[in-house]
Amino acid sequence: MKHFIEYPEGATPLDPDEIKGLIPGYITTQGELNLLEQENILEAQSWSSTKRKDVLNESFLRELHKRMFKNVWKWAGEYRKSDKNIGIDWEKIPEEMRKLCADASYWIEHKTESWDEIGARFHHRLVFIHPFPNGNGRHARLMTDVLMRANGQEEFTWGRASLEQEKINGKQIRDQYIAALKEADKRKIESLVKFARS
Repeated sequence: MKHFIEYPEGATPLDPDEIKGLIPGYITTQGELNLLEQENILEAQSWSSTKRKDVLNESFLRELHKRMFKNVWKWAGEYRKSDKNIGIDWEKIPEEMRKLCADASYWIEHKTESWDEIGARFHHRLVFIHPFPNGNGRHARLMTDVLMRANGQEEFTWGRASLEQEKINGKQIRDQYIAALKEADKRKIESLVKFARS
């Protein structure tokens, strides 16, 4: 079992069986893992940048996660099969993902809110469901950008920089992101909208 994986505050720890899903055998440090995941995510960003309209479906959501992590984790694109420290019961994931896609389609069709609010609500709910063993925040941010772009909207800036490394006003951006998500848990979306556009 790999013991080198470090989890920032608010991250979802992997189960031992999920850790066994690591594809490259040469990975021995968190830095190596981060680099490989980032390379894979850049490939997924490139793939997702082509103009797409039909992105609000389970198939696309899972394919995006698979492309983000396919060279790193065997379970890339597969829903988690265990409960985590956050997220809904794992058995309800397929149903809740279908509901999210249907609800977001309704919000868009009926213009229930501004585009920034629709994007922030979609993002929050996807993170709240927490469908995958890991990479949920990164997947939800990229998926939200794909959704915005597919509908002719400007992508979010997500705090302008790396969530793990950059700081604004002496506070880590990741902390601001987690705080905004917690506010959204209380049905207060304003902080997440502001963070997404900062």
